[in-house]
Amino acid sequence: MTITWAKGRLSVLLGAVCAMALTLPGGTAHATTGEDDHAATLAALKTFQGSAGPGAAVHAGDGGGSWTLSAGTGTINTNQPIQSDEHFRVGSQTKTFTATVVLQLVEEGRVSLDAPIEDYLPGVVTGNGYDGTRITVRQLLQHTSGIAAYSPSPGIEMPDANPDGTYDLAELVRHGLSRGTASAPGSGFTYSNTNYWILGMLIEKVTGKPVHRAVTERVIEPLGLADTVFPAPGDRALPAPAVNGYHGVRVGSFYLWFPAVSNDPSLYSSAGAVISTLEDLTAFYQALTAGKLLSPESLAEMRDVRPVGDAGAGYGLGLIRSVKLSCGGVAWGHDGGVPGYMTYTLVTDDGRHASVVTNALFQVNAPHAQMFTLLDTALCEERTPA
Repeated sequence: MTITWAKGRLSVLLGAVCAMALTLPGGTAHATTGEDDHAATLAALKTFQGSAGPGAAVHAGDGGGSWTLSAGTGTINTNQPIQSDEHFRVGSQTKTFTATVVLQLVEEGRVSLDAPIEDYLPGVVTGNGYDGTRITVRQLLQHTSGIAAYSPSPGIEMPDANPDGTYDLAELVRHGLSRGTASAPGSGFTYSNTNYWILGMLIEKVTGKPVHRAVTERVIEPLGLADTVFPAPGDRALPAPAVNGYHGVRVGSFYLWFPAVSNDPSLYSSAGAVISTLEDLTAFYQALTAGKLLSPESLAEMRDVRPVGDAGAGYGLGLIRSVKLSCGGVAWGHDGGVPGYMTYTLVTDDGRHASVVTNALFQVNAPHAQMFTLLDTALCEERTPA
């Protein structure tokens, strides 16, 4: 089992068809090491990709090194396996970047986790049953604010865009709060992008910088993540080399692929705009959990999870604790979904890591279970179950 956010998962429209392909759901598997070296992971990857996008890849390893396996293709009608240094949109893995900056501001004494958001953003969280004096920064980080689930769905539930097609955080928040409350603050878990748009506004208010610059200067640049970008509003391009994203429709034993809708990154902003690679995502989570971005006290706050579901998984402050791995212990990271991509990165305290991407996002029958099985296999292969 993995934590998913079905009520908050970003939606996709088929949109105008610029190109399409009818392809078999399987595909050739490729490896940067001998396939026999990671046979179980390769089998799990093929199973995942058979229910996922045109291509899928896993970048994994431990303290001794990393390796990459790929199945299918990153571009339809070609044989181009996804590589570990190719760019894609990470979706909600962005939330861990955003949470890290908020916790840095806490360390600097500029924000308090248990202060009401009204103290920093007066009048922003109000109306429709919301009261910013009762919702804390901690609750926003952990999705326990009671704010209703919301994801923008092009053509269905969209906030108002600026004349240039970009979106303001304040408008995203206003639109997200137009729904009534999901629960009283602190009483329940409801995954909502609106929580992290509010946190983006908090970062901008406290730092005096656009959230994409604050995250870049405080996280991306200090870690030397040269292939990670928090794009500015209006910057819709994926850096090269890139994994092309698709939306798929199952037709019997076939898939019909359409290019994913390319929305302005400001539509997702501090909840889902980051672009990265399998290698850089691994480096980010390894650095975070190793204490290179936060103090031990802040990292402990981040890992103070609220149980979600019945299998032992939990959500902390922008960080997911996995269910128990088949080889024992747990892993830490986050998943993500944005038009064209489904992603997940997990790392363990002893140096193991696994990051997965497929180049499609599904609204029904999404292969979340197969994705976690792949992650678990990559983290546990050749280890004795606990």
